[in-house]
Parts: sequence; C-alpha cells; structure tokens
Amino acid sequence: MSQQNWSVPEQDVRERIRGLLADEDGNGVLATVVGVRGSAYRRPGARMVITQDDSFGNVTAGCLEDEVRQLAADVVAAGEPRVETYDLMEDDDDIWGLGVGCNGVIDILLEPLTGVERPLFPDGDRLASLVLLDGDGPRFATGQYDPESGFAGDLPSWVERGAEADVRTLLEAGKSRTISVTADGKEADLFVEALVPSPKLVVLGTGPDVGPVVELAKNVDFEVTVIGFRGGNARAERFPRADNVLSTSPAQLADAHDFDDSTYVVTMTHNFVDDRLSLDALLDTDVPYIGLLGPRKRFEEMQEAFADEGRTFSQAELDRIQTPVGLDLGSGTPYGIAHSIVAELLAVHNDREPAHLEEREGPIHPRVVAGND
Repeated sequence: MSQQNWSVPEQDVRERIRGLLADEDGNGVLATVVGVRGSAYRRPGARMVITQDDSFGNVTAGCLEDEVRQLAADVVAAGEPRVETYDLMEDDDDIWGLGVGCNGVIDILLEPLTGVERPLFPDGDRLASLVLLDGDGPRFATGQYDPESGFAGDLPSWVERGAEADVRTLLEAGKSRTISVTADGKEADLFVEALVPSPKLVVLGTGPDVGPVVELAKNVDFEVTVIGFRGGNARAERFPRADNVLSTSPAQLADAHDFDDSTYVVTMTHNFVDDRLSLDALLDTDVPYIGLLGPRKRFEEMQEAFADEGRTFSQAELDRIQTPVGLDLGSGTPYGIAHSIVAELLAVHNDREPAHLEEREGPIHPRVVAGND
C-alpha cells in the first residue's frame, strides 16, 4: 500500500513537487484546489502530489484524499488534466460514504506532472500562475503574470486583457481563486494562483529554547535563519530544521543578513547588552516586527540605558517592537513559549488580531474582492 504523507509543511510539499518535475521519468499527478463555494478546510491553491508510491500534502482535512488518489490513476492514463467537483454540502453517507458534512463545494484540478508547464514556485518575487479551466478559450491553456513584465504563456490575449485587474488584486493580496473573465464578447473561468515567497524569520540566539521556535516556525512555512553571536553554538547541526545558521556580532547584523520588510525578528539571546545592540541595529532596517524575549521591566531598563546615551524611540519604532514577545497562552515550557511566539508571528504576518474563532464575525478565511464579487 502506498504511503500517505498528508500532514506535512507546505515547504516539504513544494520540495517534493520540485523533485518530481526535475525527474524526466517522474510520473505522478498534481492536485490543486481551484475553487471553494461554502466552507472548506483548505483554500484555493492547496496542493497535493500523488505518485504510484506515495502522496504528499492535502487538499482537504482527509475527506477527499482517497478519492483524489483513485482519480490520479485515470489522469495518468489519459495523460491530460481534468477538473473534478465534490459537493460536500450535504452530510449524506450515500454520497461519499464519509458523512463529513464540510458544508462546501470544492473544485480540484488534477494535472499529470509530465504536462505541468505553468510556474509553480516564485523565484524571489511575486508571480501569478494561470490556468484557463473552462469557457471560450482553449481549455487548460496556461500562463503567468509578473507585475513588472506582464503576461507570458499561451492564454488568449482577450483573457489577459479581461483578467489583468483582478489578477493584480489577487497577487497583491497573496490569494488564489478562480475568476470569471469577460472580454470581446467571450467568457472564461481562469484559475489565478498567487505564488509568493515564504515569510522570513530570523532568530537571534543559540540557546536550547531556540530549537522549538525554529521547528514550529518551519512547520508553518517560515524560512528560518538562526544568528548567534561570538561563534560557539552557531552550528547547523544544532538547528537542523533551520534554513541558515550564521555567526556575527550585534553591531554587524545588517552586514551578515538581508533584513527587509518581509523579515520578522525574534531576539532570544538572554544577554542584555547583545539585545540592546541588536535592537539598535534592527531599527535601522526595514523589518516590521522585532520580538524581544523577556519581561516588560527588562525593556524599560533597556530604554533607560538608551536614554543615558541620548537615544530615544519614536512611536513608529515602538510599534515595531513586541515585548514580551508572544501571545498569552499561559505556558512556561520551551514548546509552550515557542507556540506563543510563533502564534504571534502568524497573527502579525496575516494581519490578524488574535482572538477566539468563535468570536470572529464572517468567514475564517478573508475573501478578496475580484472577478464577479
């Protein structure tokens, strides 16, 4: 029986797909959620890759994965893509034998890996991957959209003209969905997949409490760099899940790493002087979030030390600093603290105010106005 690797980080799914696409003899199917009406566990853009030996990723909470795996063999045999629609609005065991009651209709695009020509991974910048699913144009024609250079690929020019505004909106929001395109008296359904780089996290420090933060951040698809000071413990083998492990001095942080406006920083050095020097250096960069481990009193003492040197903080600078770092989850264990920190990072990255979901009005996943909305 083939192995099913469903609950794995998205970065692992991407690496698996990359490897299969690079293998000329690779034979498998890429399943992508291209439409959701109602409620669903995963949103458009969720991927699953199926080979004869295994499967990676998931397109639902396990409700449809077996169904998709069975269809994959038909897609490989036919050698052409197809779109399958699953209606889970009714909790009816006679439909799927599942009784899942997900209360949603899910459209899944299945493509033979040997025929995937659209881009699947951004090369540093945002990019939209496009597939014409139905309508007056050639079915399953593909293309891409780069905000700087515009469209490329095999999509008809009328589709590009009619879709550009909505594609831009979705790409800027980092959201994927299928839109309706109308132009020159023609209509088509176009799947727009926003491909954006992973958010970046830099953890300053190499103590034993850093490992759990690295592990949990990687599990939710951050690109993680660990930076230590004065060598010693800044070794890759200590943090095998990290993408990079560096050693530098607090004053040379900006020279050792690129701190841009999509980078989040958490300082966990447990060293007052190192944290103070690091904070000063980081505030000269474009990072939007600097989390300081330690009690509020510690930061007040840090401000006093800065004030003695004539350094004060503007409100804009204070707004970038979170201390004590993390959400109030009530745990004091290393993994509990790590969950607190990573949960706050996710909230900041997704522009959310942390709250119980039962208190949220409207859908859990925000809708982006595009197409016929």
